[in-house]
Amino acid sequence: MDSALAIHRLHFAFTITYHYIFPQLTMGLALLILILKTLALKTGDEHYNDCARFWIRLFGINFAMGVVTGIPMEFQFGTNWARFSRAAGGVIGQTLAMEGVYSFFLESTFLGLLVYGEKRLSKLAHWFAALAVFAGSWLSGYFIIVTDAWMQHPVGYKIGQAGDIQLDSITALFFNPWLMWQYLHNMTGAVVTGAFTMCAVGAFYLLEGKHDRFAKTSLTLGVITGFIASMTMAFPTGDGQGKMVAQYQPATLAAMEGLFHSEKGAPLAILGQPDMDKLQLDNPLLVPKLLSFLTYQRWSAEVRGLDEFPREQWPDNLPLLFYSFHIMIGLGTIFIAVTGLALLLLFRGALWTAKPILWALMLLLPFPFIANTAGWMTAEIGRQPWLIYGLMRTDKGFSANVSAGNGLFTLMGFMGMYGLLTILYLFMMQRELQQGPEGGGH
Repeated sequence: MDSALAIHRLHFAFTITYHYIFPQLTMGLALLILILKTLALKTGDEHYNDCARFWIRLFGINFAMGVVTGIPMEFQFGTNWARFSRAAGGVIGQTLAMEGVYSFFLESTFLGLLVYGEKRLSKLAHWFAALAVFAGSWLSGYFIIVTDAWMQHPVGYKIGQAGDIQLDSITALFFNPWLMWQYLHNMTGAVVTGAFTMCAVGAFYLLEGKHDRFAKTSLTLGVITGFIASMTMAFPTGDGQGKMVAQYQPATLAAMEGLFHSEKGAPLAILGQPDMDKLQLDNPLLVPKLLSFLTYQRWSAEVRGLDEFPREQWPDNLPLLFYSFHIMIGLGTIFIAVTGLALLLLFRGALWTAKPILWALMLLLPFPFIANTAGWMTAEIGRQPWLIYGLMRTDKGFSANVSAGNGLFTLMGFMGMYGLLTILYLFMMQRELQQGPEGGGH
């Protein structure tokens, strides 16, 4: 691989992975805050407003971090991926502009009212501000997923006389068959992150013996939504997304599953290590015929292996793709098990004193972020070696005039800057946790 291309890919991977820490949390919290505000409006119990106020403060911190780290992403299309931008700008420029003009301004405008307008607005108007923030954040996710879904499965385009890719049907772009399942899967993942964050904070306060009622409310909402979202991640959204991969990117499916050879009644690999020299899966833990059933709903169906595709069409980092996919699946299974047990204890009234499960919910805090990152790695590594699947290979889209040295220099600069931002972020979050739900009133 060209060294400059490798640096550009690493540069974009680092900045977008760091950036997505924050939107996945805000998109998840936006729904949960709206639920709390709805409960406050419906019941008239000010306690729910108190809970929402705390989570709104955390939302604001993460929203600011998302903005600061998101702006460089737009510029990188020009600085690191100029040939891609020149070729595909007529398509992706539409959705990226709409994300900024419509969803970002909607979310940021009403976030100001949500944070500072509670004493100036009626209860209904303040609830509407929460609704608008939720709509803006989820609309933002939609426009971004429209862009990525088009790169995964390009539709509604034509090739211009200069070889550029032009938008031919905006309807096809916004109703891409790949889009629905990817969007639902991604947003459900954000809800998992928001729910587990609520669970972790609630469990922490209960274990510390602080803010008892707030902790129980946060845990109740977090456990219920976390279980529902974790189940939904597996089915139907994960199943639907998997069927899209099987239909439109069969080589990717084979790589994700470590299936080197076509097989009728193909097994599902739970564990294993891809051996790229022998083209086999070492030390596999297999469930017979399950991959065939999950993919085609027939136990004896044939699943195409990597041997049916030219080597140059294989994902270029197959082991990393295999491990990312299985990390995502494995963590998702753990989330279902833990939230299912917590939900059972909640219904029995035993959750508040079940210290092992409280510790588990608290210590699981970073893992939804890891699972979402692994999911995005699966999607993006799986698309390789294509930048736009079937249209533009990755080695044809980077900025050829930007050397590896220049790319590495800016990457190191971003790492240093983001390191400082991390310290500031952790300080602000720790301060809010110390103050608790009674602090920071306005």
